[in-house]
Amino acid sequence: MAVAELGVVVLDCPDPRALARFYADVLGGTVEVQNDGQDEWVDLKLPGGQALAFQAAPAYVPPKWPGDDGAQQFHLDLVVPDLDAAEKAVLELGARPLDAEDRSRSFRVYADPAGHPFCLCAC
Repeated sequence: MAVAELGVVVLDCPDPRALARFYADVLGGTVEVQNDGQDEWVDLKLPGGQALAFQAAPAYVPPKWPGDDGAQQFHLDLVVPDLDAAEKAVLELGARPLDAEDRSRSFRVYADPAGHPFCLCAC
C-alpha cells in the first residue's frame, strides 16, 4: 500500500509566471497565479488533470548539465510525435540545447529559460 500520492512537481525559479508561460506554450494548459498575485507560486494546470508548479527562488542557481559531479537535480521527459518539429518550437520559445546533436537517438536534451534540463522524447 502506498503511503502517499504525487500531488505536483514544483520547479524553483527566479520568475514563476514567465516559466509557467514557457511550459504552457510547450505543453498547453492554464496558468494560475497563487498568493494574491504576488507571483511567489504559479500553477500550470495541464490537460488531463496533471499539474506543474513554479515557486519563486530569488537565489536560484540553475543545475549544471552535465555537471562534473553528475547531478542534474531532476529533469522532465516530454513525449513528442516529431523531434524536429518539437525542437524548433521549444527553441523559438526560449529553450537552449544541452545535448541535441546526435540525431540518431530517440531523445534530445534542452534547458528551459531558467536552466532546468528537459528532454524531448520520441519514445
